[in-house]
Amino acid sequence: MVSEEKVIVCDKLTKRFGDFIATNEITFEVNKGEIFGFLGANGAGKTTAMRMLCGLSSPTSGNATIAGFDVYRQTEDIKRNIGYMSQKFSLYENLTVLENIEFFGGIYGLSDQQLKTKTAELVDRLGLKSEAKKLVGSLPLGWKQKLSFSVAVLHEPKIVFLDEPTGGVDPVTRRQFWDMIYEAAERGITVFVTTHYMDEAEYCNRISIMVDGKMEVLDTPANLKNTFNVGSMDEVFYQLARGAKRAD
Repeated sequence: MVSEEKVIVCDKLTKRFGDFIATNEITFEVNKGEIFGFLGANGAGKTTAMRMLCGLSSPTSGNATIAGFDVYRQTEDIKRNIGYMSQKFSLYENLTVLENIEFFGGIYGLSDQQLKTKTAELVDRLGLKSEAKKLVGSLPLGWKQKLSFSVAVLHEPKIVFLDEPTGGVDPVTRRQFWDMIYEAAERGITVFVTTHYMDEAEYCNRISIMVDGKMEVLDTPANLKNTFNVGSMDEVFYQLARGAKRAD
């Protein structure tokens, strides 16, 4: 459930690489429990922005707090209070399902009892009891992605960052994955997600679309379609992205 509490606050956040401005004075806020879509074509500046928000890259200028922590001075606190899942599978394929859960649970600082309880719950919820001792590399991609997301929120972070989490999975699995996202948001976890699937953008509470390092629009999917007088987010995205001057 979305609350009024702000868990991401950005004010003119900027990242320069020499003369190149990768992220140009982006300003926005995200609430607790919100599903926030962070969209843009290749080269728009999404990855650079996400790295700053996760405490992995220091901004050139501007200000931001993530889960109440400053992006310049408190990056380690940020990392402890977020979850992250990349487009590429982010668990260890040469470890079993259980070993992966135990490994990341330890990194996240869960006690032995917490880890035991959460591991049992996770394996049961995903229906992986018979696969628990199998190497993760042997699982189908859809199961890997669902397991990866589950591990990313194992420690109940304030925010989970998802970088194109459903790339390459089938439509049924994508729908199941979004059911998991909704469940996490209902528990008060803020979901910050990038995706190239515009139908998934419709599932977000609000969407921003970046073009050439700038945040061009920020609104609900319904309002954006009304503003651009179109019937789908695909058409909104196309109208904005076709004016982009740079690409990867």
